[in-house]
Amino acid sequence: MNLALWLKKNGFRADQVQTFLPSPMAISTAMYHSGVNPLKPVRRGASEPVDAVKGLRQRRLHKAFLRYHDPENWPALREALKSMGRADLIGPGKHHLVPNWQPAGTGGGGEGARTGRKNGPQRGGKFTTKGVGFGKAKPGR
Repeated sequence: MNLALWLKKNGFRADQVQTFLPSPMAISTAMYHSGVNPLKPVRRGASEPVDAVKGLRQRRLHKAFLRYHDPENWPALREALKSMGRADLIGPGKHHLVPNWQPAGTGGGGEGARTGRKNGPQRGGKFTTKGVGFGKAKPGR
């Protein structure tokens, strides 16, 4: 939440947010799986802890905070801000993170929902592949 407030205050808007995927033989992967910082002394019970978000709901919420300006994320952000006791960040002012109104036609799908002609359900019609022409003889052949 603090990063989202800083981004808004400084006029930054993230277009894309990438999820961390652990890869073998990387220090960040060791931090992700163990929950401790291997760059500091590692001792039983005295290691520096590192928070790693692993749940899907929490990851989506982090992504929504980084993309605070996207109306699709506003319902989730409003719910999260209220549960955090920060309803003061919901409203129409410049110091608010998300508005208290929702534009028509937004906020229903959320992150991960794919819509549109390309990804929408196929109604009737049959599956076709462009440029292949199965079942049709081409002239001259």
